Amino acid sequence: MPADALLRICRGSLSGEEEQEEAVKWIFFFLMPSLCLLPLAQVQMKRDGESEIRDLERQRFRAMETVDVPTLDRILSDDLIYTHANGLQHTKAELIGVIGSGDFKYESITPGDTRVRIYKETAVVNGRVSMKIKSGAGEQVFKLCYLDVYVKQHGRWQMVAWQSSRVAP
Repeated sequence: MPADALLRICRGSLSGEEEQEEAVKWIFFFLMPSLCLLPLAQVQMKRDGESEIRDLERQRFRAMETVDVPTLDRILSDDLIYTHANGLQHTKAELIGVIGSGDFKYESITPGDTRVRIYKETAVVNGRVSMKIKSGAGEQVFKLCYLDVYVKQHGRWQMVAWQSSRVAP
């Protein structure tokens, strides 16, 4: 709707019928295109979320290899449940404690196929990784498939769950 018609509506100098006609034009020409762009914005936000989660996964794997406790503390939620392939479960504090102690060392974590799905404030990650670890039991190399869940908390994504299973060689 031209600016002068909007001003005339505000001043009340248009008749009721003219005002309705101008309002319909305004809705059709300005509001409708904006509504049509909304799904595109949502798709872009979803892509941005997927990209952010993939980046967090890379950061987390790297932090586990390099024993970067501040990065792990930032990415892992305080209520994390981390279930290893052997069924052992750790909280955030326990996992960071084990990694930080040096008793269990992630020598390398190599991600493979990864799929990220975003559901509003929740992200579900399915993936595969190859891992090389050292512990009191010696060195082990194996492949895992995993399910990982992130939740957007306080404006940022944090990992709340990990569940993995070994994949036959």
